[in-house]
Amino acid sequence: MSENIEMEKEQTVQEELETTTEETVEETQVKEEEPKKEEKKGFLKKGNKDKARIEELEKKVAELEGRIAKDKDDYVRLMAEFENFRRRTSQEKIDLVSMASTETIKGLLPVLDDCERALAVLKDSNDSDAAKEGTELIYHKLLAYLQGKGLAVIEAKNEVFDTDLHEAIAQIPVQDEEQKGKVFEVVQTGYTLNGKVIRFAKVVVGI
Repeated sequence: MSENIEMEKEQTVQEELETTTEETVEETQVKEEEPKKEEKKGFLKKGNKDKARIEELEKKVAELEGRIAKDKDDYVRLMAEFENFRRRTSQEKIDLVSMASTETIKGLLPVLDDCERALAVLKDSNDSDAAKEGTELIYHKLLAYLQGKGLAVIEAKNEVFDTDLHEAIAQIPVQDEEQKGKVFEVVQTGYTLNGKVIRFAKVVVGI
């Protein structure tokens, strides 16, 4: 009888121990699972924040790329405008210098005319040779200087009348058929400067 009681006690203690052990294991599992759940939630929240941050950064990168592209276009356009401005001002400067040079040379043409008239008068006069030589020297020096700047005499005497080079101030009947339509006499010498006519040769044309 006593043995049965003892056995029952032992069985009861054993069952209590098993129950306690199971409860402890369950509690332990629950405690272990709770941090994992919290950790998982934390990872999800962090992942969402990182995704939003990445999207924000991508948006900023796209905006910066757009600004860079616009700034590049503006720079290229400004450089093109500056280059056009530089070329235009450079050409204007050249034109101004050329115009000033042309006007200066035009202003000296009457001096050449006076020298030619003086030589024509001295040729038929009884003045000393020194006067003739001095006038010729001045004339040729001035003409050589101007020729160095691009001045050239328009050849007209006995040339076919050319409206691009000659200005007819009179017409005269000629007997020689070969002289018709040609320059019979040059009244005033014409000149070109760097290939451009700056004064037409005033001529008499045979008809």
